[in-house]
Amino acid sequence: MKLNWFRNKQNHMLLKFVVVILLMGFAFRLVFFRSTTVSPILEQTPIVQKSVVPNPSPDPYPKTVSPILQEKTEVPIPIPIPNPNPNPNPNPNPPVYLQVQENEDQVLPKENFEEKCDLLTGDWIPNPSGPTYTNQSCSLIESHQNCINNGRPDTGYLYWRWNPRDCELPPFNPERFLEAMRDKTWALIGDSISRNHVQSLLCMLSQVEQAVQVYHDEDYRSKRWQFPSYNFTISVIWSPFLVKADIFEDFNGVSTSEVELYLDKLDKKWTDQFQNLDYMIISSGKWFLKSAIYHENDTVLGCHYCPKRNLTELGFDFAYQKSLRFVLDFIVSSNHKGLIFFRTSTPDHFENGEWSSGGNCLRTAPVKEGEMELKDLNRILRKVELEEFEKAALKASENGVKLKLLDLTMLSLLRPDGHPGPYREFYPYAKDRNATVQNDCLHWCLPGPIDSWNDVIMEMVVNG
Repeated sequence: MKLNWFRNKQNHMLLKFVVVILLMGFAFRLVFFRSTTVSPILEQTPIVQKSVVPNPSPDPYPKTVSPILQEKTEVPIPIPIPNPNPNPNPNPNPPVYLQVQENEDQVLPKENFEEKCDLLTGDWIPNPSGPTYTNQSCSLIESHQNCINNGRPDTGYLYWRWNPRDCELPPFNPERFLEAMRDKTWALIGDSISRNHVQSLLCMLSQVEQAVQVYHDEDYRSKRWQFPSYNFTISVIWSPFLVKADIFEDFNGVSTSEVELYLDKLDKKWTDQFQNLDYMIISSGKWFLKSAIYHENDTVLGCHYCPKRNLTELGFDFAYQKSLRFVLDFIVSSNHKGLIFFRTSTPDHFENGEWSSGGNCLRTAPVKEGEMELKDLNRILRKVELEEFEKAALKASENGVKLKLLDLTMLSLLRPDGHPGPYREFYPYAKDRNATVQNDCLHWCLPGPIDSWNDVIMEMVVNG
């Protein structure tokens, strides 16, 4: 009897011991599972980069530090909302993400994300598909830029496209551009390069709808076109100095007297239309290299390259800086609500001389970065432009004026093959293979490299 009682007691104690062991194992497993197992929701979230997990905090909204800003700047990250079903088995319902946002002044501005993509640093790469239009499909190409029609024998310059190194640059989408510009007005303001550019833009848009010319000035230098289906208007306003100027020169650049330039008077051809324009691309530069007399406060200050005059030589950079500062001050103080681009001047590619001294441009392919340097004159123009824009950009930001830099100088420098050269004229060597002809190594063939400017502008204005 005692033996049976002892055995029963022993079994009872053994049973209790087993139960205790099982309970301890279950508790240990539960604690260990929660501390080491990754949530199935987090498992479904791809890990982009190594992250540091912050210490537990009562703040329910975790934060991450932007790599672009300093450590004090914080941006929201997606917060997974857990599925109410605690079943650890795979859930067919994907996690829902809630965008949690701190105060607006702590959020990384969109512009800073865009700055990671440098559209203007890259290379020209082969483009087997070629241009989107031809000199036959577009009737708006002026004769001096219609290189194929004028007999240029090589066509390799047509089969390249600009390729930024840090990001993709989609090709210009004319339909999307027109739709985005419905009921808007554009103007390209400057010299003949602006006129060259507007032809390129019109030709690319003509794939969707033909532009209708609705205005031209007496010399056909300023023009306006409309796209009726979109109520969209594009103008080119010829104002090579942007300030008031009396010019004594024919269409081929032959002068009879110095330019009379008024450094304290803006050119009304563009200022009178300024407030009615939604988008502008303003540029200048090359014309300041010409011989000119400088006026300010109704007084002659001096000149640039006027050896027959008894005037102080002030230099073209003096006049360019004063004029550009005056122009940009007007813009940043204007309370204009549209978008204004300041485009840097584009380099010429004259070799073995200049425009008036037998210079030519015989290259037939792009060059790589570092293989060609800016000429001294172009470098001086660019220095003035970047300095004055930097000052103006600060004032524009303070005043709420949208002023952006369109720096196409270095992109264009790599395309010495894209100019008309002797094919500025119709078959220049038809009568004499050794004829001396005027070479144009400043303007651009159409189609040609200048078409890629529109790819960049499309990305900055529409896609960006």
